[in-house]
Amino acid sequence: MIGAGHAGIEAALVAAKLRCKTSVFTINMDAVGNCPCNPSIGGTAKGQLVFEIDALGGEMAKTADACCLQSRMLNRGKGPAVQSLRMQIDRRKYGEIMKHKLELQPGVDLKQAEVVGMEKALNENFNYLVKTRTGAVFFAKTVILATGTYLDSKIFIGETSFSSGPDGIFPATFLGGSLKKLKLQTRRFKTGTPARVIKSSIDFSKMDVQFGDENIIPFSRETDPAQIKNLEICHISWTNQDTKKVILDNINRSPLYSGQIEGIGPRYCPSIEDKIARFPERERHQLFVEPCGINTEEMYLQGMSSSLPEDVQLQLYRTIPGLEDVKITRPAYAIEYDCIDPLQLNSSLEFIDHPGLFCAGQLSGSSGYEEAAAQGLIAGINAARKVLGRERIVLDRASSYIGTLIDDLTAKGVSDPYRMLTSRSEYRLILRQNNAEERLTPLGYELGLISDSRWHNFQMKRNKKMEEIERIKKVTISPIKIVNNILTLHGTSEIISGTNLIDLLRRPQLNYEILSPIDITRPEISPEILEQVETEVKYEGYIRRQLAQIQEMRRLEAKELPNDIDYNKIQGLRLEAMEKLAKTRPDNIGQASRISGVTPADISILLIWLNKNHSHNIDWSR
Repeated sequence: MIGAGHAGIEAALVAAKLRCKTSVFTINMDAVGNCPCNPSIGGTAKGQLVFEIDALGGEMAKTADACCLQSRMLNRGKGPAVQSLRMQIDRRKYGEIMKHKLELQPGVDLKQAEVVGMEKALNENFNYLVKTRTGAVFFAKTVILATGTYLDSKIFIGETSFSSGPDGIFPATFLGGSLKKLKLQTRRFKTGTPARVIKSSIDFSKMDVQFGDENIIPFSRETDPAQIKNLEICHISWTNQDTKKVILDNINRSPLYSGQIEGIGPRYCPSIEDKIARFPERERHQLFVEPCGINTEEMYLQGMSSSLPEDVQLQLYRTIPGLEDVKITRPAYAIEYDCIDPLQLNSSLEFIDHPGLFCAGQLSGSSGYEEAAAQGLIAGINAARKVLGRERIVLDRASSYIGTLIDDLTAKGVSDPYRMLTSRSEYRLILRQNNAEERLTPLGYELGLISDSRWHNFQMKRNKKMEEIERIKKVTISPIKIVNNILTLHGTSEIISGTNLIDLLRRPQLNYEILSPIDITRPEISPEILEQVETEVKYEGYIRRQLAQIQEMRRLEAKELPNDIDYNKIQGLRLEAMEKLAKTRPDNIGQASRISGVTPADISILLIWLNKNHSHNIDWSR
């Protein structure tokens, strides 16, 4: 495991749990599990990833729960498909817990060393060897690259630039040469982070207060909700015309606009100078002032990443209400780094041309802690299973946001750092965060990553949910006065004859809480189960429609494409389709259909070719 960030941690822990001896290399032991950007876990669509990591037996959710400073459910006023949990965390505590988990995990060797070289091993028992800067050599059957933003990374603050990883840690300067010798295609991406400021220099009375939720929902089903408290509050302020003027007057000093930065930045998380330049009609932009931890006075200015010079940063921050006397402890910076083209990976995150070599995290072209951890978990599972001689595990788009993330990376590729969004999933009503356990825990248990006690609890909850659905189908509500008063009070029509409880629950205006006075036979059921039942009942028609779409998608994905197809020899394929298919080498027809530049007509030709040439190798009944 080369790297001990969010991807490397999940990969190492899961590989060791699957009984593989695992070595983890990190440039600095104090940077294990570091959160160099925002001190939070979750957020829109990212929260779904964290629930799924937990459902499969990963560690991010439990650790986030243990480090919670404030918890909020985003998009609570919208439908369940887009609701996402976000936790402000103690970033130092998060790293300490993850480092300790690696140290305690049997089968994991955690080492501080910079890996400077990697090559194919001549030893018949191993596939690769890695070399460290101190001259040590290690042999491995599989290797997972999870270097984050460290690969030949460079920091930019105004006119100043220098080689460095995040938070002043050494960069991985030499490993890139080995990757180029293996003919891995790399590109240059960049990301950025806001300044950290000292709490005592902020006037919070000029800002809006943002409290956490009263009823906290943990990320992990193994966490007792009573153990999580809101320990901190966050604040909101806004930029103004003075902020805009400072930025525009100094825009030529930004390396983004002076041509110093070559890397492509994230589309959905632009710097403040990029926001001002791209959206000149906007009068103001929101920023969030968030704590970095319990035992620090540093605050994080969410929404204000920048690569402007430090003196300009101080000027622009001091135009914002509440920050007039702010003191910067760490200036904002942009970081440029090498990453690989993810089209070189298959759906198990293994390099197509380099068996036994895997990739996960920001090195694969994604951004974000949650995206990295999700990839690390899958890469770790598949690297271990390869060593053990077992079939790889591939999650499809209908199973999870994790499957959507990996399919987007490996089938569609990326032109800028990839961020998970709910809009990226065509099955988001099925892939809710409140049913992640139901979707993925059976697989986690089958893999040996879920304990017997958790599996038993899961089965009990699943049975209770089914019993509750059957109960509300049978309970009849009579058209008595108290019932119709409740219906009228909440803006829905009265009933004139006996009605099943499930039909009332389907009404948009009603929910379990409103119906509780007339639902007198309701047994003691957890809010978690009631939420799942209510969602499935209210959205039954939409869910049924998405399940039909999923069935068709899986029918196409069952038609596997041999890895050695010469697409140039398939008559009828357009030139663009030949080039895209040859580069991506999709696993199946379903994945091929999602590649940009491959048309339905091309898919029809592929199906005809498959039927003619490889029908004997395909189980068409799957």
